[in-house]
Amino acid sequence: MRRPAPLPVRDGLGPARLRLLGGNVFRELQARFGIGAKVLAGEVLRPDGTVVDETTTLPAGAHVYFYRDLADETPVPFDIPVLYRDNDIVVADKPHFLATMPRGSHVAQTALVRLRRDLGLPELSPAHRLDRLTAGVLLLTARREIRGAYQTLFSRGLTRKTYLARAAHRADLDFPITVRSRIIKQRGRLQATEEPGEPNAETVVEHLGGGLYRLTPHTGRTHQLRVHMAALGLPITGDPLYPEVIDVAADDFSTPLQLLAHRLEFDDPVSGQRRAFVSSRTL
Repeated sequence: MRRPAPLPVRDGLGPARLRLLGGNVFRELQARFGIGAKVLAGEVLRPDGTVVDETTTLPAGAHVYFYRDLADETPVPFDIPVLYRDNDIVVADKPHFLATMPRGSHVAQTALVRLRRDLGLPELSPAHRLDRLTAGVLLLTARREIRGAYQTLFSRGLTRKTYLARAAHRADLDFPITVRSRIIKQRGRLQATEEPGEPNAETVVEHLGGGLYRLTPHTGRTHQLRVHMAALGLPITGDPLYPEVIDVAADDFSTPLQLLAHRLEFDDPVSGQRRAFVSSRTL
C-alpha cells in the first residue's frame, strides 16, 4: 500500500508524484521540466518527507513530490450540486464539460478539485469516473480509510447504473437491444474502437420515445455507451467523438453531450443499507 504523500492537499489539489530516471535530482528536474528552482527552494520532497537539495542523487524508479505550477484553464461555468453528504461519502450532480479528476490539461477545473475546495474535504476522492462530457451522479469518498471499500463496488460491478441519452430514432430497430462487443481504448487516441474478439462490453438500450433512451451498462469500458450507440447508427446528440471527431474550442459550452448518469444504486459497504441516488438534471 502506497504511503500518504509527504505534502498535504493545497487549494484542492494534491502534490505531483514523479518517477525519476535516476541520478542527480536537481539536474533531472531542470533538464526534463525546467523546474530545478523548486529544488533550490526546498519544495521537492522524498516520500519520507526528506527535502531534496541540489546534491541529492536517487536511483531510477524513485519518486519525489512537489506542487505543480498550474497553467491557465478555461473556467467551466456550471455549478456542482451536492445530492447527498455524510461522514463517508459525497454524491455530486456533475455538470457537462467538467472532468471528474485532474488529467492532462484539466486540473483545477475538475469536479474533484472544485468540490475539495468548496466542501473543505482534502481527502475527497472519486469512487469511479464519469467522462468529462457526461453529466450526472458521481460518488466520492470523504475519508481515506473507507475509499477502497467504495471503489471495490465499481471495480467488481456491484453497482447498478442507469443513463439517459438523446439520439435519433430508427424505426427498423426493435427495442430493447442488448449490445455486446469488444471495446479497446488505446493511449493517445481520442476514440475507443470495437475490435474482433471476446466481448468485454455490454449495454442494454431501451427507447423511451421521442428520441430518449435509457442505457444500462453491465460493464464499464471507456466511452462504452457512446461507442455502442454509434454502432447502432444512433450516435448520441452532441457527441464530438462518435462517429466522427469534431474539433470543439475549449471555451465552447454551447452543445453538451446528451448523456446523463441518471441513477446510481448499490448496497453501502459501510452501513449495509441500500442506496439510490438520482440526478436532478434533465436532457
